[in-house]
Amino acid sequence: MKDVRVSELRFDSNTCLIPVVTQDWQTRDVLMLAYANEEALRKTIDTGYAHYWSRSRRSLWRKGETSGNSQIIKTILVDCDHDAVLYLVDQNGPACHTGEKSCFHNLLLGEKLALK
Repeated sequence: MKDVRVSELRFDSNTCLIPVVTQDWQTRDVLMLAYANEEALRKTIDTGYAHYWSRSRRSLWRKGETSGNSQIIKTILVDCDHDAVLYLVDQNGPACHTGEKSCFHNLLLGEKLALK
């Protein structure tokens, strides 16, 4: 495993954002997908709480700041291309704004999947 600096990350050249996959650090359940700019990532590192960039509100936000469903960072991993990050978190309450444990609670229908 190699250490990667924030300055080595490849933020999208148009949006200045990087995708963040968030998983429960114990179960490895995927909780959500969000985006971070450099400020959000640095705040995450500095505070130990997950911060993201809201594309709809165009603002920085800390997960749980209004709901109380905070995410305490256990580890941050970087993918091989340095263009996505993975937050492993201790999730307090549901991760999804709908009240579901995970944002990934809907099943895509209409397509037959070829399982091999």
